Amino acid sequence: MAKWMVANKKADFNRLSKEFGIRDITARLIANRLIRSRETETIDCNDEAVRAYLEGGLEMLHDPRKMADMEKGAQVMLDRINAGAKIRVIGDYDVDGICSSFILTSGLRLLKGDVDCVLPDRVKDGYGLSIKLVDEAFEAGVDTIITCDNGIAAAQQIAHAKEKGMTVVVTDHHEVPFELESDESDLEARIEILPPADAIIDPKRQEGDYPFKEICGAVVAYKFIQVLAELATGYNAAQDLYGTRAGKNDKAGQNMPDARADIDGDYEKLANYFKEMLIFAGIATVCDVMELKDENRVIVKKSLELIEGTRNLGLKALIHQNSLDESKISCYHYGFVIGPCLNATGRLDLATRALELFFSDDEGKAAITAAILKQLNDNRKDMTKLGVDSACEYVQKEIEETGELPKVLVIYLPEVHESIAGIIAGKVKEKYYRPTIVLTKAADSGVKGSGRSIEKFDMYEELSKCKDLFTKFGGHKMAAGLSLPEENIKELRRRLNENCKLSQGDFVPVLHVDMVMPLKYASLDLVREFEKLEPFGNGNAKPIFAQRDVALLSGRILGKNKNCGKYRVTDEGGLIYDMMYFGDMDKWHDYLREKYGQKAVDDLYLGNTDGSMKVSIAYYPDINSYQGRDSLQIVMNDYL
Repeated sequence: MAKWMVANKKADFNRLSKEFGIRDITARLIANRLIRSRETETIDCNDEAVRAYLEGGLEMLHDPRKMADMEKGAQVMLDRINAGAKIRVIGDYDVDGICSSFILTSGLRLLKGDVDCVLPDRVKDGYGLSIKLVDEAFEAGVDTIITCDNGIAAAQQIAHAKEKGMTVVVTDHHEVPFELESDESDLEARIEILPPADAIIDPKRQEGDYPFKEICGAVVAYKFIQVLAELATGYNAAQDLYGTRAGKNDKAGQNMPDARADIDGDYEKLANYFKEMLIFAGIATVCDVMELKDENRVIVKKSLELIEGTRNLGLKALIHQNSLDESKISCYHYGFVIGPCLNATGRLDLATRALELFFSDDEGKAAITAAILKQLNDNRKDMTKLGVDSACEYVQKEIEETGELPKVLVIYLPEVHESIAGIIAGKVKEKYYRPTIVLTKAADSGVKGSGRSIEKFDMYEELSKCKDLFTKFGGHKMAAGLSLPEENIKELRRRLNENCKLSQGDFVPVLHVDMVMPLKYASLDLVREFEKLEPFGNGNAKPIFAQRDVALLSGRILGKNKNCGKYRVTDEGGLIYDMMYFGDMDKWHDYLREKYGQKAVDDLYLGNTDGSMKVSIAYYPDINSYQGRDSLQIVMNDYL
């Protein structure tokens, strides 16, 4: 159970309702998502902001040139293309790395670059750019390296490439490494540690005026090709996507030699490219758990609109392999169906397989590769369950030995495959609501691991305080990856816990409830109106309501693993509703037993209740579609 916090944000809901043709309830939901503070509420929720939220499109995307080094990096790459240089894209093995690599490689090829792409082997190469990958590129005659979804923390590796005379452009979105320095007044300042690349493009750099920092690597790559295309050909992707086809920019494209000028004016290929790649930018945004605010929400919304008409044979095959309907794909399918299949290649095989799927031009081969990806993901699920069970046993043993649950969990599971450490850490974090790091025995000696954090604990900052213990680390506030000698594990655990300033209240998850709303106000029409607020995800949550004293009448346990429940419930007015619960069934039953006794729980599933078993629920109303018929159902998120 979480601590419930009901939003109390103020706006003229009645006026907004009339102005935008929505219900008061929907107007309140929009205000809850837009208003940042009492001081800014009149600006955050004015008509312009609400209209942008409801109707905003691609015109809301920010100018990529506001990122530091964006134009510089595009010019460097254009010069290398014009010189006939051999270019290599080096990405990463997760969904964002795969999608950003596909976007960059496809775009550079379209602009006549001699380019190939290499994704690191998670076990042999580790995360991102490595000395080994630099050496392999050099030996293959590669002159220029461009990174995506990595590189900002690769100072040593890039210095090595520069020593070999290579050109390096970094496109990344991760936190910039830093050192703390004190000035004369003893105030600490962050000094960025930038790699010695020819251009470093990262929205999180202090330099630059990019207004929204929280974009994923694939979006950075997309915007890079956008600038490069205009510089090379005069094609303005932004204007074209907004519906006004750009004319040739006389200044742009002037550096393109005649041999490559055939792309100049061939706007149809470029238009198709930028529309198609928006799909992949949206998939990466969801799977990298970026907040669905500002331009991220627009990108994902457009991605979901476009995916039904995708021309990519590999993506189509993956959709069909998972029995999805292209016309009804949601953020859920991105994050929990398509994304995990792509991630599984980097975990248990090679991420290159997923990249090959997207480049496939043979329908039959694409279907075979998609089937392999799905099977890999099914295998990964089985391995994850065993790993989570082992991690929980580890934690319980530690509790028994010390008498308390540590503030920061550092769990060493040497037998677990290193590729699933992050997934296990995320599930353990959810169970205990503690910052969690899961470490495994690395194939190349030493220890590798991944961490997942809670809201009040900045994992990257806290790990930065222990960086002398690591051979490599990186990440951001909510997640990190690290490598270290096995003998440093105990010291890491000690330091993280001694440095941790979290109080007991920080270890109670907070559930943000939009408003108290009796079940009788929920209707199919209201739920359909909520579609105006989609896509839902991190930073733009599905509406959550609260209702006191909901009576449980009967119940059934469902699912192959008996991991969900379906109930008949009633409110104070006597209306009957179907209610689903997909949470921790053991905790739910423990709660009911403690409050009402085992007999009452048994009676609930026998349908013999008298209506006295009541709970307060946090819920959202949903539509259950079955055999062509739609019916209202309540989905319980939490209970008190």
